[in-house]
Amino acid sequence: MKNPEIFEQTYTEYWKKLNAFSYTMTQDKDLAQNIVQDVFIDLWERKDDLNINAIEPYLFRAVKNQVFKHYQNNRFDKTILEDQFEDYVIDNFASIDPELMDSLYTLLDKLPEKRKEVLLMYKFQDMSIDQIADELGISKQTVKNQISSALKQLREGLKDLAWLAPYIILHQKF
Repeated sequence: MKNPEIFEQTYTEYWKKLNAFSYTMTQDKDLAQNIVQDVFIDLWERKDDLNINAIEPYLFRAVKNQVFKHYQNNRFDKTILEDQFEDYVIDNFASIDPELMDSLYTLLDKLPEKRKEVLLMYKFQDMSIDQIADELGISKQTVKNQISSALKQLREGLKDLAWLAPYIILHQKF
């Protein structure tokens, strides 16, 4: 990373993805850009001291940490951000790298059968609540309850898989 050309190439390759990731957590365009900019400034300033084996996980983790640091400094409840992060992972579940799917499928397998079926129809098959209710012969409210319960259960499981977060995010299509 000591080479300016490599740094510029890294910046060009990851700026858009990191900015989109930062925005999903902050919901503030300017703040998201500032955070990503700070990460790259820090990367450049510390280039002689850092020994980074995998740049993608490093950058995504750095952005996540900067977002948390920003809100922590502003006395913001970090759990709100963690929930947004987990929502993001769950919402983009279908596009996650296949190698990581095994760990996530383990979480899915812990869901009750009907709950899992409803969630998979909703997230993987992009079926609407109405379509799921019709196909399964259950009420729309039951579908909503099952989705809500499944997402809550997955969020709890994702807390245990926090180490996967940088790897999950870097395989997203922005």
